[in-house]
Amino acid sequence: MSSRRLSIIFATFLLVSFLTGIAGALQAPTLSLFLTNEVKVRPLWVGLFYTVNALGGIVISFLLANYSDKKGDRRKLLFFCTLMAIGNSLIFAYSRDYLVLISVGVLLAAIGNASMPQLFALAREYADRSAHEVVMFSSMMRATLSLAWVLGPPISFTLALNYGFTLMYLCAAGVFIFSALMVWFFLPSVGRIEQPVDKVVVHVSAWKNRDVRLLFFASLLMWTCNIMYIIDMPLYITSDLGLPEGLAGLLMGAAAGLEIPVMLIAGYLVKRTGKRRLMLCAAVFGILFYLGLVLFQFKAALMILQLFNAIFIGIIAGIGMLYFQDLMPGRAGSATTLFTNSISTGAILAGVIQGTIVQNFGHYQVYWMALALAVGALVLMTRVKNV
Repeated sequence: MSSRRLSIIFATFLLVSFLTGIAGALQAPTLSLFLTNEVKVRPLWVGLFYTVNALGGIVISFLLANYSDKKGDRRKLLFFCTLMAIGNSLIFAYSRDYLVLISVGVLLAAIGNASMPQLFALAREYADRSAHEVVMFSSMMRATLSLAWVLGPPISFTLALNYGFTLMYLCAAGVFIFSALMVWFFLPSVGRIEQPVDKVVVHVSAWKNRDVRLLFFASLLMWTCNIMYIIDMPLYITSDLGLPEGLAGLLMGAAAGLEIPVMLIAGYLVKRTGKRRLMLCAAVFGILFYLGLVLFQFKAALMILQLFNAIFIGIIAGIGMLYFQDLMPGRAGSATTLFTNSISTGAILAGVIQGTIVQNFGHYQVYWMALALAVGALVLMTRVKNV
């Protein structure tokens, strides 16, 4: 295959990662405001929505991952997931019925969200086949995803607050349509060697592996902290701190922007330091971030703390997935999905914990809980072997 053809394919992977990230970054940051202000439900029901959404995502993504690892065409599956994401955006654009959103909306979102692990699994397989540097290419894809989250949250809040949620979700649908076209016309289908017996053995032994379990639960706690923050922060800074709603978008965008160099630097350092040491570093910075949220409540401090947040998320987002893949050789789809399901399971816990705490104690106590969970993640990470 010519170098020009390779360059076009790798550029397409980066572009699809960026587009999928933009569409997600248009929807996710304002979801709690959407449910509170448009659908008009209480905090407990907001948390429940995140929980059900995450639970549906776990079930669907595991089913799709097993199918794609065994016999599915990952590119066609990725295209199908993107179509479902378009449908989900349209549901949210025109429905304000909580039952419709938490049933049909969640089902479409679960299938649509599986596009990201499928995209990264396809990229890993293609990079392996083309002898491309896997770690740096994965870091570049993660960096484009972070770039999307630099632009997405401020745009999301601008559209939602000034022009309404309907237009915001329609814009997300338009981005998903463009992404689906890029997947269909430019991304390759990567054939996989069928090894049924070996696959069963690897699949069974992977979860029995102590290091896989420890990494999963450490990743779970880190993402629970992060998602609690994403759910609660837009409401906390407006209701408790009296700061403008638009600041939430700026905080998310600033963190995502800082994540880009963090991911690239982590990708460069991983061969020297190892994945375990970088993940331990991430957990420490996560502790510092949530400690800062507990201690400081003014705008300048919140902005400065985004550097700690960026190091925390930048490393676990860029290195965590590769850590799972290295601990589960031969099952890129399942390993990537296990990583993303640690995020989804984190969302389940985050939704329940955030909704319960806010309903009974208020927003501030959410960050004490996040701090405690970050400490727990650090303890678990110290017990995972280096690879």
